[in-house]
Amino acid sequence: MRKMRVWIGLAGSLLFLYLAFRGQDLHAIWAALKQANYWYILPAVAIYFCGIWIRSLRWAFLLRKIERFRARDLFRVVVIGYTANNVLPLRAGELVRSYVLSTRSRVRNASALATIAVERIFDGLTMLGFVLVASLSIGLTSQLREITIVGAVLFGTILTALAVLGSSRARAWTIAFAVRRLPQRVSAPLENATHAFIDGLGVLRSREDLVLVCLTSVAAWMLEASVYAVISVGFGLGLSPSAILLVTAVANLATLVPSAPGYVGAFEAGVVLALSGAIGLQHDIALSYAIAVHAALYFPVTLIGLYFWGRESLSWRDMRGRLATEEAGD
Repeated sequence: MRKMRVWIGLAGSLLFLYLAFRGQDLHAIWAALKQANYWYILPAVAIYFCGIWIRSLRWAFLLRKIERFRARDLFRVVVIGYTANNVLPLRAGELVRSYVLSTRSRVRNASALATIAVERIFDGLTMLGFVLVASLSIGLTSQLREITIVGAVLFGTILTALAVLGSSRARAWTIAFAVRRLPQRVSAPLENATHAFIDGLGVLRSREDLVLVCLTSVAAWMLEASVYAVISVGFGLGLSPSAILLVTAVANLATLVPSAPGYVGAFEAGVVLALSGAIGLQHDIALSYAIAVHAALYFPVTLIGLYFWGRESLSWRDMRGRLATEEAGD
């Protein structure tokens, strides 16, 4: 099953790369890349790491019903998770983050995974909000409208399901009907994991924490949108704030599709879909810009994450074993 998902991801990336580069003049793309001013990458990367710090603060809000953390305590873990998503298949960064946190605190792995699931839902809803704001001044193509509708249904349904699951009544029902009817050797660990996962959904029962998570989600993504804006200046694109919000949202929604580590292909296709399809930017310029933004978002955080990995003395063998266990549980 795991190998099949890896191959599906690779196939998805190859398909998106084909669609992005199909019929394009590679010389024109290279020329656009050479003409850009890459000094803008430096402030863009600094802004990106400020956004990661805000994401660390958001995770602290998500976790504080279980254990209290400071943003600086979680920053390294978040960066390590980003690095894992960039170098490992199957979006393993979420599993890596939960593993690292559980080995360095009293937070159980299932509880950490639950908070990360809630985090991803708020990311998706924020991106849909960006698309909605952008649509007030930019006409969406049929493809973008379809992506928005599918995303709204998907994230709304999952958020509702998690909110229901987080209630005390749902907890009792889940344990009684889905766990305790199984054999003891299976039901005991599964019951413990179920309790831990539902504990991680505690933020959904706190209005104050939900407000803080919403605010930090918007702040983090506004900072990431600023990365797109700053790099666009280096390419001389003159994009409006609405266009920046749209390209940020579509590029990140596109990464939900199975792809290779680092979202290669899916990210570029999303940027081109927004800039070339809805904004009318020339395809080769949009693609060269996508390549530059992806590199800025990929290499600095990956290198720093590998440094943190070494500083934390984490074991690749233990990590592979944990990922194999999680995969077997699927």
